[in-house]
Amino acid sequence: MTPDLGKPDKDRPDLVKADKDRPDADTAQPMAPANQTLDQAADRPGIGTMLRSDHPFVVTVLAVISAMIVGAILIIASDGPTRQAIGYFFQAPLDTFNAAGWAVRDAYVALFEGSIYNPGGGQALAPLSETLVYATPLILAGLSVTLAFRAGLFNIGAQGQILMSAALAGYIGFAWHLPWAVHIIVAILGGVIGGAIWAAIAGALKARTGAHEVITTIMLNYIAVNFVNYLLGVTWFQAPPYNQAVSRTVEGNARFWPLFGADLRVNFSFILAIAATAFVWWLLKYGTFGFRVRAVGANQNASRTAGISVSSTYIWVMVLVGALSGLAGVAQILGSANNYQVTASVDAGVGFTAITVALLGRGTAWGTFWAGLLFGALTAGSGQLQVATTTPPDLVQVLQALVVLFIAAPGLIRLIFRLRRSDSSGSAVLAKGWNG
Repeated sequence: MTPDLGKPDKDRPDLVKADKDRPDADTAQPMAPANQTLDQAADRPGIGTMLRSDHPFVVTVLAVISAMIVGAILIIASDGPTRQAIGYFFQAPLDTFNAAGWAVRDAYVALFEGSIYNPGGGQALAPLSETLVYATPLILAGLSVTLAFRAGLFNIGAQGQILMSAALAGYIGFAWHLPWAVHIIVAILGGVIGGAIWAAIAGALKARTGAHEVITTIMLNYIAVNFVNYLLGVTWFQAPPYNQAVSRTVEGNARFWPLFGADLRVNFSFILAIAATAFVWWLLKYGTFGFRVRAVGANQNASRTAGISVSSTYIWVMVLVGALSGLAGVAQILGSANNYQVTASVDAGVGFTAITVALLGRGTAWGTFWAGLLFGALTAGSGQLQVATTTPPDLVQVLQALVVLFIAAPGLIRLIFRLRRSDSSGSAVLAKGWNG
């Protein structure tokens, strides 16, 4: 018998019963309205939404890509065969494009082979080892700048903290004669204490007198540089025959052991960098003191009202900041980056490059870690770039500057790649990336 289709559903007990008996009747999701726009659908959280918005990760990746594109233009402009081909462009335009393409390809392949993997070298992973060696002090010093940022402080003194740490750790390494396990631990602690004390001076001046940390840390840098220069001129610190400004060599008991064999320079200091990154991340995200740091950095007056001692927070933050920079100095002197000797240039410019690394890391621990790896790779690859191509090695510094330039101008990245703001104000996601 054919059912009466003209009856309303509510008057048909057979259909009502069948609908109630459906197992998913109560859990079925309502269908999206037919008139829902694509923009409303795109607002749902997900990878696709993130890739189309000005999420900090997306902006950072696009900033690196933009820097490489501008770098490619500079490579083409500095390439001799390309400039020569431009002279007869209208006769054979493909020659110009071929020359430009090969110049860019060779330059970036050289950077890759010098920093990640070189299949034609004697040791294919030696470039990666060099990247980790260069990245380790950048990560540690970058973490010190990042932690200061989160407390509302600007640590310009990483150079001096590294120098004082390296001097003290180096002295313990060559002047004290201790068993193997004890010697390296004491040397590490000595370097950490040296950096912590040097930074605590600036923290105490900020807390007690209101002296601006930028001024005090810069002045402390000068003092540290001249103090190390003095040490390199006295016989109990200088290496014989006393005609060069280098210290005595750190004993084997106080040296970091290699991670992947004696032929590769990467050593245990990189493990310390990973541990320090995890510690800073945990401290800022879950630690009670980290909450105080973030509160003081966000609003000093509100923190005082809440009972937080801003002065003591400043001092202890700078102690931790100096300890992290001290680990960078330890990595320089107890690792193989500086031949286990203290020199006037033992900091290797790490103190100031760390500021760039922290900015690129957007004030987060793991962001700073990856930024340090990127800068370490660029530094390691510059040697191969100089050997294998005619591209000036100064291009590496240009690339670093371009990355920071694009990172500092998220509005420009948003305009170039037509990214949508993550919220109406355009600041919520950036704030989350900064504080998360």
